[in-house]
Amino acid sequence: MARRARVDDAPERLVQAAVGLLAEQGPSALKVRTVASASGLSTMVVYSHFGGIPELMSAVADHGFKELGRAFAQVPVTDDPVADLFVMALTSRRLARENPHLYDLMFGLSTRATYRPVSDTNLRLSGRSPAFRDAYAHVVAACERLMDSGRVQRRETEVVAAQLWSFVHGYVTLELADHFVEFDDAVAQVLRTMGVNFAVGLGDERGRAEASHEAGTRLYDSIVQGG
Repeated sequence: MARRARVDDAPERLVQAAVGLLAEQGPSALKVRTVASASGLSTMVVYSHFGGIPELMSAVADHGFKELGRAFAQVPVTDDPVADLFVMALTSRRLARENPHLYDLMFGLSTRATYRPVSDTNLRLSGRSPAFRDAYAHVVAACERLMDSGRVQRRETEVVAAQLWSFVHGYVTLELADHFVEFDDAVAQVLRTMGVNFAVGLGDERGRAEASHEAGTRLYDSIVQGG
């Protein structure tokens, strides 16, 4: 029975080992031998469950998106969709900062990583991943609530979600690459200001958008502090 349990949980053990190696040593540590050793399994187990490192990395990226989806699911749904969206933006930033190499892998970036996804479209780390779509669905739902709130002009929800996703992760990518070191508080001066401008561009009133982003900041802080 113990042997079967070890075999059955092998994929998760390998993924967790790879996530840990990414956080501690970066993508150069992601080799079949090192992942197997970190998980306490043999190299043959890696090949039998995933086929190789590219397939394992696809599973690792999915793990990252599942974590993001779980974090989004913990964001309370309030009567202020602008605040809710900013909480989600801050949540995305926090998870990226906790493991920048995993974030790179999830979004196919190379600012810090040496690993590049394979060209096979079935393995490419993209919006086709079910794990990504599940996480992203929280963003789309929040944007739909914004469209229904009457605060902004009605637009196609998927387009608004894509625009929001783009500016948030553009900011996160640049921050991780130390592009905002000249700011005393880049989150307040850059990310939050972009969020306000984005809401105003959709038709929100500036004072109300600013108040919502301040409320989102307070809500996020209460979540992180466990309050």
